[in-house]
Amino acid sequence: MTKKTIIGAILATALATTLATAQDYPTKSVDYIIPFGPGGESDVTARFQQSYFKDKFGQDLVVSYKPGGGGAVGWSQLNGMAGDGHTIMGINLPHIIVKPEQGDVGFKTDDITAIYMFHYTPDAIVVNAESDFQSLQDLIDYAKANPRKTTFSGSGKGTANHLAQVIFDGLADINTTYVSFQGTGAAVTALLGDQVVAEWGYTTVGATQGDKVRMLAVAMEERHPAFPDVPTFRELGFDMVSGAYRGIAVPKSTPEDVRMKLSDMIREINADPAFRKQMLDGGFALSEVGYGEEMDAFMAAKSKEYIAAAKSAGVID
Repeated sequence: MTKKTIIGAILATALATTLATAQDYPTKSVDYIIPFGPGGESDVTARFQQSYFKDKFGQDLVVSYKPGGGGAVGWSQLNGMAGDGHTIMGINLPHIIVKPEQGDVGFKTDDITAIYMFHYTPDAIVVNAESDFQSLQDLIDYAKANPRKTTFSGSGKGTANHLAQVIFDGLADINTTYVSFQGTGAAVTALLGDQVVAEWGYTTVGATQGDKVRMLAVAMEERHPAFPDVPTFRELGFDMVSGAYRGIAVPKSTPEDVRMKLSDMIREINADPAFRKQMLDGGFALSEVGYGEEMDAFMAAKSKEYIAAAKSAGVID
């Protein structure tokens, strides 16, 4: 056998293996790593996906955790994992954009191969149900009359909540104070305890707290189906669609066709009426950003938006 023949045989075998990988995938259970501890919204929504993945694709979606550094520990290790499609990892925005800008966290945004952003928790301004603020304009008027004295609780510096506060202050021409708490739960507790005037929270706060709170506006393109009486910021004259976006990434060594197939699989789960209802009832919003050009455009736009807001907030230089 000639050298040329041997090389041809090797290439043919490699091509056949790649095609088989995509056609047969998944051939075993898929490890779904959440780079945070259990119980958060990344975990909750991954658990929602599990039964649909099993029913549609015949394999288990096995959720595990690799917490640390606000997600950085997991994301910094992602590209060292097996790239056969049977290891996937949860990703969050703005985390994977802002964190690498703050210093050496073991990964760069471009190191992350995102294959689908399947949902987000829309930012929302929330007040105590007993608050005098009945509308967003009421709160804006108060903030203009009381610069820096209008305090908002929120989940950490550089998070979606914090960047939403910075962006909205600019849009509304107000100057408010953001009070950072360790997570959404603590921020809600501060709101309910009247430690702050309002909260930069998410629509999920409205879903979990019910009649204890009042949402004044949500950062969505259209009103949330679970809260039809709550206007969007756009309706009120503020061009703002934002929140904490969550999706799935794979190691860079994952073949292109497997990336595409995974993207299509997550899109299929998102399209399931029962899954959509489960997500919306929980206060989440569905996102439909798949692998390829739409992901590239989405990430470019969000990077520009989040980095500008983070610089304005003093979170990055």
